[in-house]
Amino acid sequence: MDEELRSLMPKTEFTRREFVMTTLAVGFALAVRPVSAQTITTDTSGLIAGEVKIPTADGQIPVYRAMPATGTAFPVVLVVQEIFGVHEHIKDICRRFAKMGYFAVSPELFARQGDVSGISESKEIFAKVVSKVPDAQVMADLDATVAWAKAGGKGNIAKLGITGFCWGGRIVWLYAAHNPQLKAGVAWYGRLTGNRTELQPQYPIDVVGALKAPVLGLYGGDDPGIPLDTVEEMRKTLKSAGSPSEIIVYPGAPHAFYADYRPSYRREPAEDGWKRLQEWLKKHGAV
Repeated sequence: MDEELRSLMPKTEFTRREFVMTTLAVGFALAVRPVSAQTITTDTSGLIAGEVKIPTADGQIPVYRAMPATGTAFPVVLVVQEIFGVHEHIKDICRRFAKMGYFAVSPELFARQGDVSGISESKEIFAKVVSKVPDAQVMADLDATVAWAKAGGKGNIAKLGITGFCWGGRIVWLYAAHNPQLKAGVAWYGRLTGNRTELQPQYPIDVVGALKAPVLGLYGGDDPGIPLDTVEEMRKTLKSAGSPSEIIVYPGAPHAFYADYRPSYRREPAEDGWKRLQEWLKKHGAV
């Protein structure tokens, strides 16, 4: 490993281990098939896009990255996966960002614990893989991704943003409390509180006082997995802490309303949320 890159790597206590996933999944995860006819597909015209491997403290993880084909010093945005891993939808979101001039990168954060792409049931994905992914590992892998983006010379981490969906929405809040380099985050329907475990000891509501960057939370008013009373509790906690973070709730929208490849997709809140995302990143210096 290049010494400059090594110096940028986060300090962790992880030891070198076998990685379950050495390449990204192809297409859409089995649990979400068949995909909807309204699925959005973003082409790679004018982009450099595809899978690469990046170094972490204990090996390498596969990531998907997309950026404009010409230019340099692009603002960097981390795209954090749902429970379905870095499958085609997440890759497409990276390309959407790249079309707007970003260096977008999505690391496979389940690489050590398991390949979720071939599991057909969401509950099984959570039980077998997601529940076994330590938050500390996720923070370190995101730090490693930022270090890699900086070391390659194409990404400008002085303009660093993050967004994530579902499982990744929770991670956005946690990372905003973790990395002082972060300028802004946008969390799509990430759970705000829940059952704490040794591997996942905190939820967003626990880290409000530690937030180092403002987060825009985008939530569905008809999401049974994230009751509105927890959203209101989070709003009150943010206000009490004097945080500039904000939460938008779309009445009648279900969970995963941005997921255009699923029946849960709702065009109006999805498009409004994407517009708000762009405005939020711009407002807070991540563009």
